[in-house]
Amino acid sequence: MARQEDNKPVQIATIAKSESISQKYLESILLTLRKSGFLGSKRGKGGGYYLLKSPEDIKMSGVMRILEGPIAMVPCVSLNFYEKCDDCPDENACAVHNLMIEVRDSTLNIFNNKSLADLISQ
Repeated sequence: MARQEDNKPVQIATIAKSESISQKYLESILLTLRKSGFLGSKRGKGGGYYLLKSPEDIKMSGVMRILEGPIAMVPCVSLNFYEKCDDCPDENACAVHNLMIEVRDSTLNIFNNKSLADLISQ
């Protein structure tokens, strides 16, 4: 879809074939992305899925959160899905907690600085 210059709808079968993935798995991904506002869909002849934003405006951090869940590897450092750590009485004094913040921030920086356009240009 992102490689299409005119942003016409692309059928699931076409995408599945070009990306070498099963249609069933792809349907699940596309439905999730449509419900999250990344994609639109059109039924009938000439139908399929299409991007609602330009590939340059789709940051990978948003896509990853939708498809994979929190960026943080542990809930006690998650920005959007925070949960207190039961094993740690003081998060600020916890060396693992502080390390995981660095990992989260580095990962988030990479995802925030990569767009869908960057991925398709590689």
